[in-house]
Amino acid sequence: MQTILATGLLFTTPILLAALGGAINREAGIVNIGLDGMMLVGAFIAVFIDWKAHNVAVACLAAVAAGALVGWLFALPITRLGANEIVAGLGLALLMPGLFGYLLPIYFGQASTFDPGNVQALGVWHVPLLSSIPGLGPVVFAQDPITYFSWLAIPLTWFLLRRTVLGMHLRAAGHNPEFAVAAGLPLARLRELSTAIAGLLAGLGGAQLALATVQLFNKDMTAGRGFIALAAFYFGNSRPFLTAIAAFTFGMADALSIRLQTAGLPDQIPEMLPYLAVVVALIVVALRRRAAAGLSAVDAVLPTN
Repeated sequence: MQTILATGLLFTTPILLAALGGAINREAGIVNIGLDGMMLVGAFIAVFIDWKAHNVAVACLAAVAAGALVGWLFALPITRLGANEIVAGLGLALLMPGLFGYLLPIYFGQASTFDPGNVQALGVWHVPLLSSIPGLGPVVFAQDPITYFSWLAIPLTWFLLRRTVLGMHLRAAGHNPEFAVAAGLPLARLRELSTAIAGLLAGLGGAQLALATVQLFNKDMTAGRGFIALAAFYFGNSRPFLTAIAAFTFGMADALSIRLQTAGLPDQIPEMLPYLAVVVALIVVALRRRAAAGLSAVDAVLPTN
């Protein structure tokens, strides 16, 4: 059980970061389907810069910058040209694996994997005292720094959206764009900023995926985690704490699927588990919305005193 929990926490991190970024983006009025592509860019840049600079911190910062840049560029056709956000997001998510599939054999002589061999891994930080707690201590409080940051990002995202002027402006841009325009808010720039933040967090998640586990890049290494993050912030209704719970559930399902692969089951069955969890989560969202709609209909017909 401890092994599954440790693996689940590790797998939760990129999903959680991308989901929090997507939640911010959605609150500002853009449903970001391109998180998977942004995560993949972050993973590649992290490995490449780590290989060149021999510095994992610089590599992570570069991944953050690359993700933010891709996010901003992705937002421009939507905010400035009126492109459909769903089509643009799917295009980005499909473009990136194809782009790296084209570039890797040409520039690095490797068909789908970039493995320079001397990439530094993200270190494990042991929290003093807490990591020595019997049982959960060595599992929960012995993680890489990006995982710790992902936990901190949950209340920070809530604080940004609910307790800052910028957060109020972002939510106005998404929930009441007519009011935002009438109030003189820069609607396009706010949505571009929110997409850059989403790309920043997704890029950091990609860096963790590449440097904390395997220390290499593969064009298919995200394995749809960006789309799982999309399901997480939909399940949480863009609320950071509920979104985090959904991301943790999906991360644990991913860890459990790996454990089941050693139990003698056909590989296809464990591989289905994370995506089955997503389907179940989306069914719960649909049922919850139907129940809320039913209550609203009942309230509308009940007489008021």
